[in-house]
Amino acid sequence: MRNEKGSLIRPVPLPQSASRPVVTPLSTSVVYASETPDMLDQQYEGGLQGYTYSREGHPNADVVGGLIDRMEGAPHAGVVTSSGMAAVAAVLMGITQTGDHVIGGNQLYGRSLRLMSEDLPRMGVTTSMVNVGDVDAVRAAIQPQTRMILLEVVSNPTLRVADIEGLAALCRETGVLLVVDNTFTTPRAFKPFEWGADIVIHSITKLLAGHSDVMLGYVAAKDQVINDRLRVFAVTTGMTPSPWDCWMAERGMLSFDLRFERAQSTAQLLADHLGTLEGVKRVIYPSRRDHPDQARAAALLKGQFCNMVSFELHGARAQANAFTRAADGLNFAPTLGDVGTTISHPASSSHRALTEEKRAELGMSEGFFRISVGLEDPDALLAVFTSAVAAASA
Repeated sequence: MRNEKGSLIRPVPLPQSASRPVVTPLSTSVVYASETPDMLDQQYEGGLQGYTYSREGHPNADVVGGLIDRMEGAPHAGVVTSSGMAAVAAVLMGITQTGDHVIGGNQLYGRSLRLMSEDLPRMGVTTSMVNVGDVDAVRAAIQPQTRMILLEVVSNPTLRVADIEGLAALCRETGVLLVVDNTFTTPRAFKPFEWGADIVIHSITKLLAGHSDVMLGYVAAKDQVINDRLRVFAVTTGMTPSPWDCWMAERGMLSFDLRFERAQSTAQLLADHLGTLEGVKRVIYPSRRDHPDQARAAALLKGQFCNMVSFELHGARAQANAFTRAADGLNFAPTLGDVGTTISHPASSSHRALTEEKRAELGMSEGFFRISVGLEDPDALLAVFTSAVAAASA
């Protein structure tokens, strides 16, 4: 029996208002009450819009997902997950089965490489790692049971550029799914669906949210059946995003365009500046004339070369340690996309699981660093790198 105030335990529902909040409310409720079993049936069957249990969806996740849907031009509502790697796992594990074969770019993010090389084989899914800048090499790797190709538009951390146009044509020809991790490039620089991608992945944690205080991922598929399958797998395996993280990510995404432009502009300046320093062996940035994929980058990215710069010092671990100690005011951390510039060292972080020989084959020595350029004053940032490189050389 209800008392006069409504529910016996829970307070009355929130008051209705003729006006609406300007800021999206944070909704932490894990469960949502329906009036009748018939109403719950209609919600699950799609006849009524509504929430049931937050593992299956909640308002803050839908707001963030909707923002990225619009940015990417996604044909169907994407799935927001608890991390970028959760989104990668949803694709690799949610739509493959025993006997399938998956091709991955040989310079994928380290954890993506590990998932493909160590975890998929336990499920009976075979994998091949190939240079996705070489369509002929990818064609040679395709088998009758190949299900998908997973790549990054610009690779992490060596900034090589995939031949998206050629691979999209190859995938159409062979019926293989083209899966694009667009984290580095973001929809500001590249829209994979427009170039023939079947599935798009993001680590929202990085530049989209942009403040190193949330962890989220996103995945969307062009085909409705595959999109639904990804959503069911994410719900079943508990890849639930936190409402708080979604709320914070939305707040960060509102300034994304401004942050992207500032960081990209500074990245160009920094890449050119590093190229003038004696202690630097090489600089990698897609717009530079000495970048091996410069022409392809210009065609795909159309002037939006992003905020990531990689470079290599002369020397080895001792010089790397000296550099990070002297990089005063910059964070040495295995992340990217923060408002502050961060420096990462693949040999000791993202690619530490690879042998030294394998890292060398991919171009990652002990002196190799990846920079995620932030929003600092450009002149001050260049001065810090000048001093740090000098310290490493000494």
